[in-house]
Amino acid sequence: MKTTMSPLALALLAVFATAHAEEAPHTVNIVGTRPTSLPTQIPTTIESITREDIERDINATDAEDALKYLPSLLVRKRYIGDYNHAVLSTRASGTGNSARSMVYADGILLSNYLGNGATFAPRWGMVSPEEIERVDVLYGPFSAAYGGNSVGAVVDYVTRMPTTFEAHAKLTLTHQPFKLYGSDDKYDGKQGNFALGDRAGAWSWFIDLSRTDSEGQPLTFPTRLLSAGAAGGGAPVTGAVAGLDRNNNPWYLLGAATQYHTVQEQLKAKLAYDFSPTMRATYTFGLWRNNSEGRPNSYLRDAAGQPVYSGAINIDGRGYTLGQTDFNLSNEDLRHVMHGLTLKTNTRGVFDWEVAASLYDYDKDQLRAATIALPAALDGGKGRLVNQGGTGWNTLAAKGVWRPNAAHIAEFGYQREAYKLSSTETPTDNWIDGAPVGNPTSRFAGRTETNSLYAQDTWKFAPHWKTVLGARFEHWHAHDGVTANATAAARHAERTENYVSPKAALAYQASEDWLLKASLGRAVRMPTVSELYQGGVNAAGQLTNNDPNLKPEKSWTTELSGERKLEEGYLRLTAFGERTTDALYSQTNVLVLPVVTNIQNVDLIRTKGLEISYTTKLFGLDVSSSLTWTDSKIIRNDKAPGSVGKWQPRIPEWRATGVATYAFDDKLSATLAARYSGRQYSTLDNSDVNGFAYQGSSKYFTADARLHYRINRQWSVALGVDNLNNYQYWNFHPYPQRTYVAELKFDL
Repeated sequence: MKTTMSPLALALLAVFATAHAEEAPHTVNIVGTRPTSLPTQIPTTIESITREDIERDINATDAEDALKYLPSLLVRKRYIGDYNHAVLSTRASGTGNSARSMVYADGILLSNYLGNGATFAPRWGMVSPEEIERVDVLYGPFSAAYGGNSVGAVVDYVTRMPTTFEAHAKLTLTHQPFKLYGSDDKYDGKQGNFALGDRAGAWSWFIDLSRTDSEGQPLTFPTRLLSAGAAGGGAPVTGAVAGLDRNNNPWYLLGAATQYHTVQEQLKAKLAYDFSPTMRATYTFGLWRNNSEGRPNSYLRDAAGQPVYSGAINIDGRGYTLGQTDFNLSNEDLRHVMHGLTLKTNTRGVFDWEVAASLYDYDKDQLRAATIALPAALDGGKGRLVNQGGTGWNTLAAKGVWRPNAAHIAEFGYQREAYKLSSTETPTDNWIDGAPVGNPTSRFAGRTETNSLYAQDTWKFAPHWKTVLGARFEHWHAHDGVTANATAAARHAERTENYVSPKAALAYQASEDWLLKASLGRAVRMPTVSELYQGGVNAAGQLTNNDPNLKPEKSWTTELSGERKLEEGYLRLTAFGERTTDALYSQTNVLVLPVVTNIQNVDLIRTKGLEISYTTKLFGLDVSSSLTWTDSKIIRNDKAPGSVGKWQPRIPEWRATGVATYAFDDKLSATLAARYSGRQYSTLDNSDVNGFAYQGSSKYFTADARLHYRINRQWSVALGVDNLNNYQYWNFHPYPQRTYVAELKFDL
């Protein structure tokens, strides 16, 4: 991986040279035949990776794998095709804060702001690794062109658009031996991808088809605390695995569950028409389907050697009761549809403009789960059906770039984002394919929308100096909120709020090789629909575990960077800080009786850190590396004072990445990569001291390897190993263990 070879990094080097020649500094200018949707003027840190780097260095089976070795980033990918827990973590935002980053593909929003947390991951499946041309990451909320969700980072996937006929096909096979607790098995996957594209006159088109058939490792484990058992009672069983939970309390692990067999299919089609050499219209259609089965496996055996899934049991003289759903079975059937339409100009003259609209629709989204125990549940029986059909979001944006003279480049625009949540859980007499029966046991619904105006001006006010000054106005509206169960419903009042977020950046060209930058930005992250409305209601219609009056998170973020162009590489040193008030976390409010546990506002969290990014050539190796130190602490939290002074969840003190590639010739290359993260916590009070346990969050050090060989112009092969050292590490669920990857690819 050589980030300095990306179009953005080359543009940065060109900026350095131009700035020296003109005796005036520049921020990064976005140029190229396949432009990113990022603003034309970048006021702060940006990292990039190209298609060539991904193909050479990364065992990429999902789009998020492209981010694997970029500084300070982590995607919580649990298995190949992980669609609902692969959350992006950034410098000051952990993997429980999915709403504190933004992910786009060609300007179409993939981030899921229906909620905040593990189950609201970006829709990575709408991009296949084979269609990626480049990935750009903008760190921090320093551009007025983005709302408060950009507080962590903005990721933009730039996908392929052909200039001549091209065809691509790829077959990937994976194999993971997995051994943990009482589980000892092997999980395989296969993935096929086919893409075609062409250009004829003013028209160009690209179609990408992919299919993934993946078996993931077990993700959950039914447990019982040793202290919860009563003396005597129950049928004696064997096979329970003794261990310690994340708080170092003795417990038994009774089996493995949520072992997914996932089949995903994706269709991506893009059609573009050039009205002129400087104006293009592009339509994008995405169809993503996911069918998965989650199955359990009991470690427990009765006197006859048969597996035990429910009932009264006795482990080493202590009695416990297994519920009907401790070993859960589930099926998911999802069909999501995406549309995007963009019309833009790229004259590089006095004025350019762009109008873009997108729609993401949960056309079909059903989770079916058994409420009776195995083995009877395999043949059907009672269960529950969760239907989120009709959920989704849409966006509209109009923006312009005005270049009145050599000293100013002004960017401005209007944006609208609207989200709709519709989630209903209903009993069914047959969890496999039965219809809903009776009234819904729970229902959550609601809408939020944000209308924004922004403007920012890049001003060259003196030789060697340039500033980017901007502001963003946001009008937020939450309405139609409903929280209901089978007997009662609560309807929530409408809310509207207005916020202004100023932005500022300053750049100084200290020499031909050194550029210094300082950035300051405010971000207001609005509560999501599920944070406001997804909870409980009692028979009296009173809310039990949600708060529709949550305040938005408000962050001030700063960054100071020094960037040096090297003879063969690039060095960046960055100091960053963030001060967040009213942070949104699930916690227990001890100020009321009875105590209440739900999403609440944490008064103040403060983060500071240092980041180093370095690429070079060393002993014939292409080397890319990063090191991040972070100190992120809870400063004030009146509702849960035991958390004050503790680490913000899922933010480690140290993290690092390194990639080294050796090219034997123009056909064969070998890559060795590594990632490190220090210890972290999942709870606000940091009571989960044992990270190496189910539900814990551990440190890790993993190494990956890849050998890539181009047989000829059309054919290439690759062999790789992820987690080469077979490190067993956790982020609530276990991450994959050593996984072997084999690829065969054809390009025409």
